[in-house]
Amino acid sequence: MLLGRDSEQRRLDRLVADARAGTSGVLALMGEVGIGKTALLDAVAGRADGMRVLRARGVESEAAVPFAGLLELLRPALGELARIPRPQAAALGGALALRPGSGGDRFAVGAATLSLLAAQAEIAPTLVLVDDAHWLDDSSADALRFALRRLLADPIAVVLAVRAGEASLLDGSDLPVLTLGGLDRAAAGALLARRGTSPAVDLLHAATAGNPLALLELAARADDVAAVGPAPLPERLAEAFGGRVDSLPSETRAALLVAAAGDDGDLEVLARAGAPADALAVAEAAGLVRLGAGRVEFHHPLVRSAVYARADPGDRRAAHRALAAALPDRDADRRAWHLAAAAVGPDEGAAAALAQAAARAGARRAHAVAAAAFERAARLSAGDVARADLLLRGAEEAWLAGAQDRAAALATEVEALVPDTRSAVRAAYLRGEVVARRGPLPHALATLADAAARAEAMDEAELAVDVHCESVIAGYYAADARAMGAAADRVAALLVHVPGDRPTFLANSALGMARIWAGRVEEGTTALRTAVATLERAPELRDDPSLQSWTLIAPLWLRDAASGRELADAMLVAAREQAALGSLPHLLFLVARDHATSDRWSQAAVGYDESAGIARELRQARDLAAALAGLAWLEARQGRADACRAHAAEALELCAQLGGRTHELWSLWALGELELALGNPARALGHLVGVRELLDALELEDADLSPGPELVELHLRLGDADGAAAALAAFAVEAERKARPWSLARLARARGQAAADPELDEHFGEALRLHAQTPDGYETARTRLAYGARLRRARRRVDAREQLELALRHFEDLGASPWADAAGAELAATGVAARRRDPSTLDDLTPQERHIAQLLAGGRTTRETAAAVFLSPKTVEYHLRSIYRKLGIHDREALAEALRADE
Repeated sequence: MLLGRDSEQRRLDRLVADARAGTSGVLALMGEVGIGKTALLDAVAGRADGMRVLRARGVESEAAVPFAGLLELLRPALGELARIPRPQAAALGGALALRPGSGGDRFAVGAATLSLLAAQAEIAPTLVLVDDAHWLDDSSADALRFALRRLLADPIAVVLAVRAGEASLLDGSDLPVLTLGGLDRAAAGALLARRGTSPAVDLLHAATAGNPLALLELAARADDVAAVGPAPLPERLAEAFGGRVDSLPSETRAALLVAAAGDDGDLEVLARAGAPADALAVAEAAGLVRLGAGRVEFHHPLVRSAVYARADPGDRRAAHRALAAALPDRDADRRAWHLAAAAVGPDEGAAAALAQAAARAGARRAHAVAAAAFERAARLSAGDVARADLLLRGAEEAWLAGAQDRAAALATEVEALVPDTRSAVRAAYLRGEVVARRGPLPHALATLADAAARAEAMDEAELAVDVHCESVIAGYYAADARAMGAAADRVAALLVHVPGDRPTFLANSALGMARIWAGRVEEGTTALRTAVATLERAPELRDDPSLQSWTLIAPLWLRDAASGRELADAMLVAAREQAALGSLPHLLFLVARDHATSDRWSQAAVGYDESAGIARELRQARDLAAALAGLAWLEARQGRADACRAHAAEALELCAQLGGRTHELWSLWALGELELALGNPARALGHLVGVRELLDALELEDADLSPGPELVELHLRLGDADGAAAALAAFAVEAERKARPWSLARLARARGQAAADPELDEHFGEALRLHAQTPDGYETARTRLAYGARLRRARRRVDAREQLELALRHFEDLGASPWADAAGAELAATGVAARRRDPSTLDDLTPQERHIAQLLAGGRTTRETAAAVFLSPKTVEYHLRSIYRKLGIHDREALAEALRADE
């Protein structure tokens, strides 16, 4: 046991024992510099008999090297690369420079990291140790954060060491943290005695708060400790190390500076740069570095920092120039950064080298590194045009890295440098995209409209089409029909000047949305059918990442385009296989919405839940709000009151931040539907009147957005015939203007509810005829329930039973429990006891379990399922055991049968 660390070591021992038993565990050790994090990592590594150990250390000077930390960690496991899904292997191979990179979604590397760790653990229990994780390059940190959050049932133990107060992969994660404190007085005395020193222990312990490194380094200067006063501990340690450096010969100090300026400690490279091993050996004798296996390693990161900080700036630049000249050709990226560090003022050679390094980093999905390299290259470039081009490329890479604030700031700088150029328009477009995803949406619409107008003025018609189409999407989320219409009008005008399948597909998709939203249904339908036809004849469009979400627009808005829906399903499968997580939240949301408006509510719940989970992890607020609102709407109909209210409340909060009025409408409607389902008409009326008032304020007259039929029903329940008549008249205008089966069916139902008994069959019959033309089984069941209730009150009990029995069966199939209860109560009132089905045990499955069940029952193997849901095969097997236990079955054939019975 380490001195004074009994409880910490016991916790680490439990983590290792759990991994040996087949359960994953992650623990981050957090504390100040010198507190003993590395010693604990060494101790746990020494107790890992029979385990495979993967170990890496973050290095401050390697933060700009793409995936440097991940390569060090995974290098011993790369022999298993062929055992993970091929797209993931390609992504990881490109990221680690094992094969040519192809750019794309940075999260694919995280998925591949998880798969490779799981493959390693299948051979033997695995211990993963990462020291100084706060200094990992951003790309490595992103990949590890993604992987570690998904470990569950693999024999893997992970221990991270992170310096307190530093940004790290722990930020925004829910990984467990153990904060380390200093040694107590007794342990401090024992540590000093073990090292053969006997200074004033009380004085040192008080001055260092029991920090082990500080105790040892300051022991020789105990008399100075009191005189120094309460300086921060890192400063005291740096000063202590600096004093030891100053006492060395000049040639040794020079060699140490070159080593400190370097990043991998290669003695051969350092020798070529003027830092021979014999000079470094003197520093080793002074306890500042360690030599071995062709490398030099500093005793502690603070030693490196002290050496570098105490050197003259000119000497530091000279060291970087020497390292740049000494590095082999294969280290072109490192050479570029050393050239940049050696530069004073503009340096076109260093700028060009960094730009090339940035391009390579982007191709390897190291978008954060690429952004930093492009920006630094811009600072070294002379001339506004060249600088603006590099800054724009940096902004685009920052956007891909998820650094939205940085992307917007760089784009703004581009616009200021070259205001009347295509680059400035592209920068404004990028700023508009950033704001469209984080809000406020009205500001995004203004930014995009300005960028599109500037593109048109420059005769950049294709760029203008792209920007206007983005405005249509932003306008939809903002519920701004005027902005959508204005952008669509310009798209229609520009399309005749922009030939080609891509602009044709994109423009017609946007046109279809805007025209249908504005009530020009036939025109919108024609445009969407043109988009589907274009996609079918130009399959290469499906490989364009910028079009992935657009492929789902036409199927969702048309609702009857089977070929389009097949394309959408194929695109979703492709996105999963490619681990394109960045686009998945929106894709999943669109597919879930399609399921929710048909009879596939269980699939909808799974899709919404997965969309929300990934959007939350990726910090995609707009997509998160949409998925939460969708969940709330579905849960309202299922009577899941607590979940509905929680999801609606979070969605409303996000919508307020974003200016997302469309999903504000959804959330308010969900709350109204919930109270309607629970039999609280007054509360329901309050929420749905709020929906109606918001629609009026937004000047939206689309019948599909209107709660008119629900308002008619609620007024009738509350005995307000005049209110019902007014709501019916208003909705009739909207529904007849739209003239589509879904809204007309709802109008006919509302008329039936308000009609005299002799007119029931006419109105409800018309409603059922129109419902047959739509896939929305819930609305059909609602109509049958309303029809049956009116027939019973008209004393036509036999006719009522037929409608009520059909309604009951359909509500039960959907899982709409409150409505099934209502149908059962009405049926009982006709004199027939409702034969209710036992609740499905499938309802006990979590959304993730249901998703895994659907994939496995559909014929996917465990490994294929794991790749699709970004888990390890062992974790999928863990969930499968839970599924079997809940359903009382034992094999996949029974699982497939259970799911078929639930369809």
